[in-house]
Amino acid sequence: MKILLAASEFEPLTGDGAIGRSVAVLARELVGAGHDVSVVIPGYRQARVQAKARKTRVKFPVAVGGMRCVCEIAEGILDKGLQVFFTVRDEFFDRSGIYGNESGDYEDNAARFIFFSKSVVELARRMEPTPEIVHCHGWQAALVPVFAREAGLPGGIVLSPQGLEFQGNFWSYDFGLTNLPGSYFSAAGLEFYGSMNFLKGGILFADAVVMRGDRDVAAVQTPRYGCGLENVLASNGEKLWGISSGEELEGWEPLEDKALAKPFSPGDSTGRLVNRADEIFGWTTERVGPDILIIADAGRGGNRLIVEAMDLLRLFGARVGILGKCEAWPGLVAAQRKHAGSFSIVEDFDEGMARKALAGVDIFLVPGEAVPHSPWMSRALRYGAVPVARFCEGIQQWVRMWDGRQGTGFLFFEDSAKALTDIVRATWEILSYAGAELRTQMVALSHELGNSAELYSALYSEVVSKR
Repeated sequence: MKILLAASEFEPLTGDGAIGRSVAVLARELVGAGHDVSVVIPGYRQARVQAKARKTRVKFPVAVGGMRCVCEIAEGILDKGLQVFFTVRDEFFDRSGIYGNESGDYEDNAARFIFFSKSVVELARRMEPTPEIVHCHGWQAALVPVFAREAGLPGGIVLSPQGLEFQGNFWSYDFGLTNLPGSYFSAAGLEFYGSMNFLKGGILFADAVVMRGDRDVAAVQTPRYGCGLENVLASNGEKLWGISSGEELEGWEPLEDKALAKPFSPGDSTGRLVNRADEIFGWTTERVGPDILIIADAGRGGNRLIVEAMDLLRLFGARVGILGKCEAWPGLVAAQRKHAGSFSIVEDFDEGMARKALAGVDIFLVPGEAVPHSPWMSRALRYGAVPVARFCEGIQQWVRMWDGRQGTGFLFFEDSAKALTDIVRATWEILSYAGAELRTQMVALSHELGNSAELYSALYSEVVSKR
């Protein structure tokens, strides 16, 4: 399949920003899966120099309001033959920063990325053959679906918002820079509480919108995580897809992990016994029950629950360690004193400590609501720390209840210390006779979810068939 990826960043040409990393990982995986992939980014001078880009003969006018701006296309070839196009217009992109400088955001960012989005569509129209899929990333390219539909571009259009915190919200007067008919500045178009919102327009006009996993799909349709766009996303729920980013597992491989006392296969119980978490958490009590890891930023809430459950967990020898700064809860300090040697919190931790902890514990516990796009669930699966989580919508993508033959973890449904304790006790018992089989399925699922190329291939095929 011929695919054009459009983004404002691309690693390593624009540094190591989140969008650039995500697009670079996706491009590599799609190429590895046999797709014909090209990338288009703005024509930043430093990026063109690094890519040793050359000018092409492709040049076309782009209207930005009353301005008629000529876009020149340059081309560079990266490793493994990956083709990168640059939309060159030095007036917009030959600057010290991508989005701004020490004084703040550039005042003409609306014009800059309207120009970029229009240039992506015009480039796609001129490619032979025309891309079957144009996949745009971030608010900076979110108007590509709008301009593509207005221009009648035949291929499918996919949008990855890369988070909802930044939406490309500009004042209404900037709508004139789009040269779109006035009907587009409405509730059914780019208008958003009197302003122009790039991301809203992209969501409405794209064929598919990709969030970072099923949990993210569910969460962004609520006020807590929707950043004001929850109603737009909910009304377009049929086009939302949840695909975890493959980048969150790059370098996370227990068989090759030099941070561990002994690299191991998660199904290897001997290897897990070597990689213990006692030193990290200062546990001094004898290990007779499960060792449990909580990572604070993997979930919201749950502190009250874990404090209330500690007395019950200690009855069968459980030891609990928390990595990260917890939300304030008075009982945490008292619980650490009461259960010294078996319950501890390490607020400052690095990636190496997290790797050792995941490799050395039995259970990865999320006692509260799982954060929508946390990478820790996938990493726990890969390292064999059995996930036990409070049920919330979308969590089943990672935690599929063990039924005696199949499954990848355990869920509890009641917000009570007893429910948490009961599921932890049941998990510990099941690990004693089915641990290897359970962990084998966990690792298999982590590889399945980490293979974003296969998941995106399915998405692209569905979009093309519907088009």
